[in-house]
Amino acid sequence: MPVFVEAIMVVLIMLACFFGVFLLLFLFALALFPVEKSLSKMVWDMTAPPRTKQAPQGGFKGFSEKHRS
Repeated sequence: MPVFVEAIMVVLIMLACFFGVFLLLFLFALALFPVEKSLSKMVWDMTAPPRTKQAPQGGFKGFSEKHRS
């Protein structure tokens, strides 16, 4: 085989290997996305301040008197 044909084949094989590894890493990240999402939610829930429950204010009685302009 001529040298330039071998050089072109080597370059094409190297490019194919590069994009193959990129594709495998992309698929790996895509497969691990649900795990990362659940871990992130767990961390945010642990670091968030506890929610305070508000007591009901008593309904609509006297609403119009409180909010007159």
